[in-house]
Amino acid sequence: METMVWIVDKNGEQLTGCPQLKEAAILLSHNEVVAFPTETVYGLGGNALVNEAIDKIYAAKGRPSDNPLIVHISDYAQLKEVVSQVPEKAEALIKAFWPGPLTLVLPKGKDVADKVTAGLDTVAVRMPDHPVALALIELAGVPIAAPSANLSGKPSPTAAKHVYDDLKGRISGLVDGGETGVGVESTVVDCTEEVPMILRPGGVTKEQLEHVVGEVSVDPALSENGQAPRSPGVKYKHYAPKGEMYLVSGGREFIQQLVRKEQDKGHKVGVLTTSENETYYKADLVLACGVRADLQSVARRLYDALRTFDDHDVHIIFSEVFPEEGVGKAVMNRLEKAASGNFICQ
Repeated sequence: METMVWIVDKNGEQLTGCPQLKEAAILLSHNEVVAFPTETVYGLGGNALVNEAIDKIYAAKGRPSDNPLIVHISDYAQLKEVVSQVPEKAEALIKAFWPGPLTLVLPKGKDVADKVTAGLDTVAVRMPDHPVALALIELAGVPIAAPSANLSGKPSPTAAKHVYDDLKGRISGLVDGGETGVGVESTVVDCTEEVPMILRPGGVTKEQLEHVVGEVSVDPALSENGQAPRSPGVKYKHYAPKGEMYLVSGGREFIQQLVRKEQDKGHKVGVLTTSENETYYKADLVLACGVRADLQSVARRLYDALRTFDDHDVHIIFSEVFPEEGVGKAVMNRLEKAASGNFICQ
């Protein structure tokens, strides 16, 4: 399969008139799959109303079909095509955070393809805050189901190159709209109960949610081993680089000792840090993932750093840990999955 690539300037005027986006939208309307940028990561889109399109998403990613997908819409009118009911607290969150990195789990509408929700009676839906994504969905004329546009299990893509490296020849098209902004996936909130529940931390924090709707709970599976997570996109291993990764709770000297020990064994070793400590470490590859004082910057560069370790065939990766506050919760959630829960404490 040939993968067409369209380069689109996200700052361009009247994107719905862009011929490249029109061409991509025609493919989507014919139930083909097309990757496109959002403000979080690149998504792999297909018509959310047709099982044939959803099958192609699962096949391209190598993703198990019992892992639900998130539906993306371009306006409030499309929400009625996707859900059967919008509770009052969900309405408040929509007004506060859409378009933006917030996914809401709501009662499923009758037109949504069964394979989008993996048989569940709820559907996850969001309105992305990216002009290219919104224009593409509008042009396609249908809601678009879109998981991250990567091979299942690999770090999510934050640039078109990441998508192309993973999915060239496996998908019909790729809209290159430049790098994404937030860098980690959307926050997923279940709004089907009286108290909204965070199923996956992301670009909107618990504190921000509670400022709008009051009490918000957190899925116990996010902090307790042995419980299956309920959020779309997190049922199986995610975000993992090829090398063996460890999260290290300890000082710089302790991490450097770990590096030397593995290098003495002949391993190629990488360190994931921030710009504050970048020059301290002596490893085969040291990557600064943003600035520790700005966790948003860490989130933005996280997946690119994990993919860079892969590009350099690093065997062992030691990562510093980050405060679990604000978007730091999302950063640590992704790092814990990338490291398969491997922690080293000083």
